[in-house]
Amino acid sequence: MDVPFLDAGAINARYADQLKAAAARVIDSGRYILGEEVDAFEKEFASYCGVQHAVGVGNGLDALSLILRGYKELGVLKEGDEVIVPGNTFIATILAITDNRLIPVLVEPDPVTFNIDPVMVKAAISPRTRAIIAVHLYGQLADMPRLAELASNHRLLLIEDAAQAHGAMRDQCKAGALGDAAAFSFFPAKNLGALGDGGAVVTNNDELLHRIHALRNYGSEVKYQHLYQGINSRLDEIQAAMLRVKLAHLDEDIRQRRRIALRYRELIRHPLIQLPKVSIEESHAWHLFVVRSAHRDALQKHLYTQGIQTLVHYPIPPHRQPAYISLQHVHLPLTEQLHDEVLSLPMGPTMRSEDADRVIAACQSFECDA
Repeated sequence: MDVPFLDAGAINARYADQLKAAAARVIDSGRYILGEEVDAFEKEFASYCGVQHAVGVGNGLDALSLILRGYKELGVLKEGDEVIVPGNTFIATILAITDNRLIPVLVEPDPVTFNIDPVMVKAAISPRTRAIIAVHLYGQLADMPRLAELASNHRLLLIEDAAQAHGAMRDQCKAGALGDAAAFSFFPAKNLGALGDGGAVVTNNDELLHRIHALRNYGSEVKYQHLYQGINSRLDEIQAAMLRVKLAHLDEDIRQRRRIALRYRELIRHPLIQLPKVSIEESHAWHLFVVRSAHRDALQKHLYTQGIQTLVHYPIPPHRQPAYISLQHVHLPLTEQLHDEVLSLPMGPTMRSEDADRVIAACQSFECDA
C-alpha cells in the first residue's frame, strides 16, 4: 500500500537507538522477570495517568480480567453478578467478564460518539448489577461524569477499558484516573505500543493493587507461598524498557494524531461518508479514525484501488460471534448497524500531511451507484 494503515516500523525507527540501548540494558542486567525496568515503568505510567499505582501484566485482556478477579478476591464481586458493558467493543471486554463467571449485560452505544450510552446503562441496572465497564472506544473518553454519577447512586464499580485511550483526557484528568480501576493494552499498534504483548492495571485502590500484584504472579506475594489461585501474567522486563522509551514521546505522538484527525475532519466532505463526532476536541487520543458509510465495503475497495490501506474495527459484534451463542438473543440493532458500516482510515504519529491528503482525495473521489 502507498499509504499503510499504520507504519509501526517507522514509529519505532524514530528512537531505534534508545530502544536498542534499553534492550541491551536489560540483557546485560541478567534480570528478565519483574525487575527494575518493570518497577520503574509502573511508577512512570502511574504518574502519567495521574494515579497512585500501576501493575504491569501480560496483555490488555489480562489487565481487565485481573481487575475483575481482584474485586472478587476482595469480596466486592461474586460469580453471577452482572456487569454492564457496551455491545460495540472488541471481544476481549466480554471475555474478561465471562472468564470471571460474571454476567455481561450488553447495551447500545450513544449514536453520536459510539461510546456506551449512560441512558442505556441506567435502564439496564438491576438488583444483580455490580459494575459498569466504560470502553473508551477509538481513543475518545466515554461520558465518565454521568457514568460516575450512576455508579455512585447505585453503589457500582466503574471500570475503564482504556486499551485504546492512552493519553485521552478530560478536565485535566487522563484515561485511567476516571474510575475505580482501568485496564490498558500495550499491543504494538496502540498509541503506547510495546514491541510485543503487554498490559497494565492502574488504580488508586491499595487493596486491589496488592491482590493483582499477587494474582499476576501465580497468586504469590512471597516465592513458593500462594495465597490465591493466580495466573502467570507479568510484563516482561524488555517490554517495560521499550515502553519507558516510548512513554516519553506519547503526548507529542497524540498531538500529531490530532493534527491528522483535524485535517480529515476539515477536508473530507462526502455525502456517503459520515465523519466521527467529537464531544471535546482536545480530549480525543485518536487511536483510530473511524468513518461510517452505508456503502462501507465499496468504499474500502475504492480506497484499496487508490493504494490506501484501511481496516474494519470490528466486522462482527461479540454477541454475534460463535463463541457467545448464549448472547444470540440479545437485540442491539444500532450496534449491529455500526459493525456493518464502520471503516478505519490510516492514522498514526508518523503519517505525513501529503499521505493524509491522498486519503482525503481518495475519499472525495468515491462514487457509488447503489
